[in-house]
Amino acid sequence: MSKTVTENRSKNRRTTLLLSGVVVLMFGFGFAMVPLYNLFCQITGTQSLSQRSEIGRVVALSDGIDKSRWVTVKFDTTVHPNLPWAFNALTHKMRVHPGETYEVNFTAQNRSNETVTGQAIPSVAPWQATPYFSKMDCFCFNKQTLSGTEKADMPLRFMVSTDLPKDIHSLTLSYSFMRLKEAETIDEKQGISKRIAVNGVE
Repeated sequence: MSKTVTENRSKNRRTTLLLSGVVVLMFGFGFAMVPLYNLFCQITGTQSLSQRSEIGRVVALSDGIDKSRWVTVKFDTTVHPNLPWAFNALTHKMRVHPGETYEVNFTAQNRSNETVTGQAIPSVAPWQATPYFSKMDCFCFNKQTLSGTEKADMPLRFMVSTDLPKDIHSLTLSYSFMRLKEAETIDEKQGISKRIAVNGVE
């Protein structure tokens, strides 16, 4: 057997081992995406897809209204480039008493001629205020579908807990609307979280 043939076989084996290692790493990275995403959400205060179904039940709010305290709540909106919608908050900032329920409205309009489905992903800043901001009724709990050029009002009912740390005087609720091309809902009563493919990628 010539030296050239031996070297070629050796190179082929190394290439095969290298490609096999890449496949294993990619497979492992796919499994790590979910815990890494959840860790990112915990650090930044962003609520993950599975957490959204639990919004409003995270913190047991204290009874009563703290009339002696004001907290400024700001509302911010963004739309993913793949979603042909206009999405805005009608109220950009308001002062609230902790423990009192308030309602604000957002508007969304489909700027295309096709029916499009999207879902809003909420986040609170600073992240330390996240468990003290409760949404009793929110359009972000469910996916939203708008037909061509359709416009819709999207209300939000919320409350800031009286247990909000005293050094937090202002917080921002941000919504990022994402386009949904595919959605699969699994029965959460069986302890399985919702799995939603965003932009066609799970």
